[in-house]
Amino acid sequence: MRLPESHIFIDIFCQQVNHHGESICGDVFLSRRVKEEGRTILVLSDGMGSGIKANVLASLTASMAVNFTMEHREVQKTAEIIMDTLPVCSVRKISYSTFTIVDIEDDGFTTIVEFDNPLCLLLRGDEIFDPGWEKIVLDSEKYQGKVINTCSFRAEKEDRLLFWSDGIIQSGMGSKAFPFGWGRDNLVTQVLKILTNNPFTSSSKLARKIVNIASQHDGGQPKDDTSCGVVYFREPRKLLLVSGPPFDERRDLDFSIKVQRFSGKKIIAGGTTAEIVARELALKFDAGMEQGDPELPPVSYVEGINLVTEGILTLSKVAKILENLRKDSRLGTGPADLIVKYFLESDRIHVMNGTRINVAHQDPNLPVELEIRRSIIKRIVKLLEDKFLKEVTVEYL
Repeated sequence: MRLPESHIFIDIFCQQVNHHGESICGDVFLSRRVKEEGRTILVLSDGMGSGIKANVLASLTASMAVNFTMEHREVQKTAEIIMDTLPVCSVRKISYSTFTIVDIEDDGFTTIVEFDNPLCLLLRGDEIFDPGWEKIVLDSEKYQGKVINTCSFRAEKEDRLLFWSDGIIQSGMGSKAFPFGWGRDNLVTQVLKILTNNPFTSSSKLARKIVNIASQHDGGQPKDDTSCGVVYFREPRKLLLVSGPPFDERRDLDFSIKVQRFSGKKIIAGGTTAEIVARELALKFDAGMEQGDPELPPVSYVEGINLVTEGILTLSKVAKILENLRKDSRLGTGPADLIVKYFLESDRIHVMNGTRINVAHQDPNLPVELEIRRSIIKRIVKLLEDKFLKEVTVEYL
């Protein structure tokens, strides 16, 4: 997502693992983009206990927190309504679920609200940043003494926000290394160490590393549901996908120059298109021989282009991979898998969709091939926007 005034992108990811032996996570992470207000709302909730009961508590809490935040409800009232609404545990006779709410506006203004989750971490570059926390003490008779932590600040480029559930902080509890759990101080030290070694690591890589380390503290069998969310305010990573040559072949040179001048990584999906770009710009072109996927033609090589693949068949498989992709999915080395990897590593994706009919494949009087390509591109764009929160623009030529 782009912040138009500061040209900062927000890289968001939350990694989770279940309590060992449970089939469902008792922590719930929700994200909601409010386009008309230019806001992105994130919520991490930790339900009491583990398994289905915890998931129900956390799901109710996260849903209400997102909706109340969208409505600009008062923080104190939001917390009280959530706690009053949750079902009461039949064993402990209490209703309980923690939450962290992050509300980010497109100009970078960010508000954080935390109730009983471990205090989140804010980094400005490689230093810990204190935004000035305010404690709100609930004064109702039922919840007297309960404390909500809240803060607001304006994000800057290279700021990071990390938030987590108890499973991170308390990992390793009872072990020789961490008899009282990993603890926040040790966790912060580890985060700073990771970022010292790789200052530009993505949110997904950082969140996965933290969760993996926490899981290792428990011997790979987490004793609690474990979640780590990361928000990274950074420069956008741009990608160009070119599919099909322009309708008017007299525009081939202008089209090719446009591809060459794009500032970011570049993919060409279509052999004819790749040949046109190579020809017009006098670039080296080599047909590939290595078979990364038996279902697809191998990748080719054009000087200055990051990836060159076949067109419709490859893009069709890209759409299928995106539809079925999960957090624990592993991508292969085939052309379609490589395109998906580039997509996932990018923030702003621009698609140049040529509208010339490929006469080698289709009768020009029946432009089915053109409609198929358009349909596949639309499918890919929708998946990238809705499922992966990418900013995608499409240009028809």
